[in-house]
Amino acid sequence: MDFQPSLLEPASSLVRQRRFLVLSLGNWPTDYLKRADPTLAAPLALYEKIKGGLRIVALDSEASKAGITLGQSLVNARALVPALTAREINRPLLEAGFADFADWHSNTSPMVAVLDDVSSFGDLVLDITGVDHLFGGEPAMLHMALTRLRLLGYSVNGAIAPTIGAAWAVSHFLSSRVVAADGLIGLLDALPVSALRLNEQQVATLAQMGLKTIGQLRQRPRKPLQARFGLSLLTRLDQAYGIIEERMTPRLPVAEHHVERRFADPIALMDDVLACAHDLAIQLAYRLEADGKGAQAFHLFLYRVDHKVMSLSVNSARLTRDPHHIAQLFAHRAERLSGEYDAGFGIDMIRLAASSLDALDASQLGAFSADEGTEDLDQLNDRMASRLGTMAVLRTQMVASNMPERAARLVPTQAGKPDMASSRSFTRPVRLLPVPEYVAISAEVPDGLPALMIWRRQQYRLVKGAGPERLETEWWRFAERLELVPPPEPKEPEPGKEPDPPPYIPDLPLHEPDGKARDYYRVEDEDGRRFWVFRLGFYSGPTMPSWYLHGFFP
Repeated sequence: MDFQPSLLEPASSLVRQRRFLVLSLGNWPTDYLKRADPTLAAPLALYEKIKGGLRIVALDSEASKAGITLGQSLVNARALVPALTAREINRPLLEAGFADFADWHSNTSPMVAVLDDVSSFGDLVLDITGVDHLFGGEPAMLHMALTRLRLLGYSVNGAIAPTIGAAWAVSHFLSSRVVAADGLIGLLDALPVSALRLNEQQVATLAQMGLKTIGQLRQRPRKPLQARFGLSLLTRLDQAYGIIEERMTPRLPVAEHHVERRFADPIALMDDVLACAHDLAIQLAYRLEADGKGAQAFHLFLYRVDHKVMSLSVNSARLTRDPHHIAQLFAHRAERLSGEYDAGFGIDMIRLAASSLDALDASQLGAFSADEGTEDLDQLNDRMASRLGTMAVLRTQMVASNMPERAARLVPTQAGKPDMASSRSFTRPVRLLPVPEYVAISAEVPDGLPALMIWRRQQYRLVKGAGPERLETEWWRFAERLELVPPPEPKEPEPGKEPDPPPYIPDLPLHEPDGKARDYYRVEDEDGRRFWVFRLGFYSGPTMPSWYLHGFFP
């Protein structure tokens, strides 16, 4: 028999490192709806259409005491309890409400996740490693978490254990308690196999095999179990005992540095929130300075007394810990909220967190040091981006490509620093047309400099020119086509006048990677206007080349 040796020994050395709090709200759907609508009378049950029939999928404690069970048909439930209040379940509403409910619990621990293995609402897990001392220890923390939820009208059970699987099992199958690492094995061995978060088919098959408790399952050989149930059963077993680490995915960003303030009396005005944010920014700056770090992302969490959370996030182009600049970013960000800000019944806690951290050494300015102004410019861009939006403040970023339409792109000003080494050494126009436009060009000789240009039915006599600058296609790119604007349609002649002779319109081939090269010319007309034109094709080819205007020089 191939036992797992580590499972037969005390697990304290394996799972003592972390501690998890799981809150089980078995009647969450009905409790949530009754809080939102006090007119709903108990007993309350929610039904859903399953396999052509209406069946009960959620109920409150009164309905459960009356004998109604999950999975029972709605007709039988009404016959058993005539006074039953039945509503069709709205899963998107409940999932969204439970997500906000989970975020609110980040005032207890910064790492909160929804356990959706069994249901998308009803189970919360909090990583309380290193946090319990703020509440007077783990028993006091568990009591606080359960008491405040019960005062809000929720039926809840909870447990603290070294693993997520063990905390979930205890919260669902035992009374609320704190599980020590050295008592984990004996406690789990006595629980039923359904405490491993297995599906109904797996539980039924194990019952047919005579395996009712986790201890009996743990003593069985692993290879036959894996062959019959797959890897999921052994994974759940090892996660519960701490052999395999079960990772949680926090809903809110985890910040290495954060500061917070709790209020005896809730606040509601945005001015009070921003004033508190400025004070918290000063505290956060001291902590970052002590660690020699700066941050580029800052998050402000506003915890309302009605278990909801509002969050504001701002970014900085460079590492900073300047409290005044951080507070100004949130002030400008708040201006974009307009009517979206709603403090509800008040805010009883505010947390300011920093992420995207890196080393930032302190700098001392001497009496003769020169300020280049780049930091002030970055702060101005940060404030404009926080007020107008990230994509509203852009800069040009050069791209390693010779093709003009690919040589530059617009990126947010906060997306790193400009790469000065990528600037072009040859002359390019500052302004390009979105799409090259067809022009009629004539020259003294076929391959000579352009002498006359017709663009948008206007004639330009060219007196100067330079070129050509030949650009070949980039063979390493996938097949692409350069969009070209076709020549305008001829106008209808005015009455009594002869129509203009139709201009020569060559075929307008589209640019392909294996197509024709482009010869670019810088030309100037007699009025001093300078253009950037290119010829697509060669006069020596089987088809006549075509000319296009691509940009303008200042």
